[in-house]
Amino acid sequence: MKTDENQLEVNQTFPLTIKRLGINGEGVGYFKRKVVFVPGALPGEEIVAEAVKVQSKFSEAKIKTIRKPSPDRINPPCPVYEECGGCQLQHMSYSRQLAEKRDIVIQSMERYGKVSLDSLNIKETIGMEDPWFYRNKSQFQVGLKNGKVIAGLYGLNSHDLIDIPNCIVQHPKSNKATRMIKKILTNLGISIYNERKKKGAIRTIITRVGFETGEVQVVLVTNTEELPQKDKLIELIKSQLPEVKSIIQNVNNKNTSLIFGDKTILLDGEQVITETLGDLSYELSARTFFQLNPIQTVKLYDEVKKAAALTGTEKVVDAYCGVGTIGLWLAGDAKEVRGMDTIRESVEDARQNAKRHKVNNVKYETGKAENILPRWAKEGWKPDVLVADPPRSGLDDNLLQTILKVQPKKVIYVSCNPSTLAKDLQILSKSYKVKYMQPVDMFPQTAHVEVVTELEKL
Repeated sequence: MKTDENQLEVNQTFPLTIKRLGINGEGVGYFKRKVVFVPGALPGEEIVAEAVKVQSKFSEAKIKTIRKPSPDRINPPCPVYEECGGCQLQHMSYSRQLAEKRDIVIQSMERYGKVSLDSLNIKETIGMEDPWFYRNKSQFQVGLKNGKVIAGLYGLNSHDLIDIPNCIVQHPKSNKATRMIKKILTNLGISIYNERKKKGAIRTIITRVGFETGEVQVVLVTNTEELPQKDKLIELIKSQLPEVKSIIQNVNNKNTSLIFGDKTILLDGEQVITETLGDLSYELSARTFFQLNPIQTVKLYDEVKKAAALTGTEKVVDAYCGVGTIGLWLAGDAKEVRGMDTIRESVEDARQNAKRHKVNNVKYETGKAENILPRWAKEGWKPDVLVADPPRSGLDDNLLQTILKVQPKKVIYVSCNPSTLAKDLQILSKSYKVKYMQPVDMFPQTAHVEVVTELEKL
C-alpha cells in the first residue's frame, strides 16, 4: 500500500538513471529524490527497474531491462557469475573498475569524513596488469549432486551450493587441486557432510598456493575426526597432485558458519608451505592469515614504504602486526620496529619470521596497541612512525585516543574499508592532516578497495 504519492511499491516498475556505483558495487539512482540501489546496474545506464524492497529512506530494485547500456558494460567471462555473487564487477571493463574504486573512496569521505575533498589528494587506483587468477587461497564448501561431489560457494542470498570447477580469480593450481580432490572423493565414495542431517565426513576443501614457490597446501575440513579411507585418499592426492606439499585435516563438528574447528591434524608432508614476497619468505600454516593477492601485496607494502619515507633513524610501530609482514618490509630502513597483535600465535610467527631473516631490530608483543603504546611511552620509547593495518571495523576507539595522546610524527593507515577509514580520519584530524590517499586494487572484479593513507602531525 502506498504511504504517499512519492513512495514506491514492491514490484512497481519505473525508469531510472544510474548516477554512480555504491560501496558494495551496486548501481545507485534516484527516484523522486529517494535513493535506489540496483545490483548489476552501471553508472550512466538508463534502465527500467523493478522495486524488490521499499524502505522509508531507500529502496532496492532489480534490472527489468537496460534501455541504454554503459560503454563499459562487458560480458562477464565466468559462467556462474550471476548465481555465485563472489565477484560484483565482472560485467564492467577493468579500467572503469579502477576509476570507480577511487570514486568509492571519495564517496566514503563525502559521507562519513566531513572533510573538504578539495584538501584531499586521492590518487588513481593502482591496478593489476592481469586482473585474473590472482587469489592464493580458496575455501569451497562441499556437497553432492546426482551422486557426484561438487564444491563451491553458496549462491547470492541463498543456500544453494554453486559448483565452481574453474574460478577465474583463483590461482590455476588451486582450481586444479580442488577439481582433482572432488574426483577422488567421488571415486572413493567418501561421505559428504549433509548440513540438514548433520551427518557425513567432508565439509570443506581449502587450497592455498605459494605463487613464487608453486607449493600447494590442501586442508580437508571434516565433521568427524575419523576420516574414511584416509590412507587411500592421501595416496591418491600425492600421486595425482605432486605439487601438494602439505595435507591437513581440520575437525569442525559444530553447527556453525565458521570454516575451521579447533583441532588440526597433519595427514602428510609439511605443516606449512612457503611463500615469498619480495626478498622475504613466509611459512604459512593452515590457519595463518596471509594477504590473498601476493602480486598486489608487494605493491601495497611498497606504497607503505614510500609513505613512511624512512631514513634509518626512525622508531616504527606496526600496530596490527599479524605475522610481521609489514614490519619486516620496513625494518631494513628503520632504526627499530616494534609490533603487537592480540593473537599470540601470530606474534610467535612474527618472531620466527624475523629470526629466519636475521632481522634483529624488531620486537613483538602480544596485546592491544592501546595498552602497550602508553607503557612504551612511559619507558621513554616514543614512535616516529605508526603503521596500522586494522580489520574492516577500523581502528579501535581506544587506539585512536592513544595515537592522539602519544602523537607519532607520522601515521600510515592501511585500510580495507573506506567507510571506517573516513570515520577514523575524522577523529585523527584533531592532530593530523591527510597528505595523500593511495587506493590499491587487491581484489579485481569485486567492489573491495584498499587505501594507503599518509597522515602528518599538524
